[in-house]
Amino acid sequence: MRINRALRLGVGALALALAATACGGGDEGSALDHAKEGKLTIGIKFDQPGLGLRTKDGSYTGFDVEVAKYVAGKLGVQPDSITFKEAPTPQRETLIENGQVDFVVGTYSITDKRKDKVDFAGPYYVAGQSLLVKADNTEITGVESLTGNKKLCSVKGSTPAQNVKEKYAKDVQLQEFDTYSLCVEALRNGSVDAVTTDDIILAGFAAQSPGQLKVVGKAFTTENYGIGLKKGDQETRDKINDAIEAMIADGSWAKALEQNVGGSGFTPSPAPQVNRY
Repeated sequence: MRINRALRLGVGALALALAATACGGGDEGSALDHAKEGKLTIGIKFDQPGLGLRTKDGSYTGFDVEVAKYVAGKLGVQPDSITFKEAPTPQRETLIENGQVDFVVGTYSITDKRKDKVDFAGPYYVAGQSLLVKADNTEITGVESLTGNKKLCSVKGSTPAQNVKEKYAKDVQLQEFDTYSLCVEALRNGSVDAVTTDDIILAGFAAQSPGQLKVVGKAFTTENYGIGLKKGDQETRDKINDAIEAMIADGSWAKALEQNVGGSGFTPSPAPQVNRY
């Protein structure tokens, strides 16, 4: 009886351990450990044309995707050995902290608040917050014209949403959705008057619908896009910084930018200086 009871307890403990592992969803080891095994899981956006977009055939396109592939290549991982995982704005820190991704390349602005939880390599691009409106809208010409209880959309947990709350909340009705594609859909159907986020993201949506949407006004913030990774992983951060610098130096950075947002009429920012955060 004692043996049977001990066996039952042992089996129960094993089952609990397996369940805990499954719930965690992460894989032990650093990004470099995984790269040495020839594989990486990288978080990107799935719904941002020109930056990170999952197409109908299951492939991935965009500037962020090309940056991710280049960095992975410098770490010794081929494109077909990359698993791209969707990294919505509110979930990016959690995905990194839980080890569900090795790093995130997803229009991820470097902020002091976020650096409390994760580390950043980069920046690999410098954007600025702007506004997207319907092409026939003549009332909204920039952030200074956000008056008269205009309805403005941004994404929950995003830097642009916080900027609007802190600086323009008195003049606009802010609606927050989970993704920018939902904001753009609301703009199309007239539920909101404008969408705000970084200019390069808005340019991608405008390029997707020529003649229907437009980016207006001058950028009113500076957003340094970094590659987010686990806190304290200095070795991986240094390797990724080296890869970003190499991509800029050999012309791959400019080529990827032109291929993905060049047709929108948007003038991208020049190559940034990589900081060793």
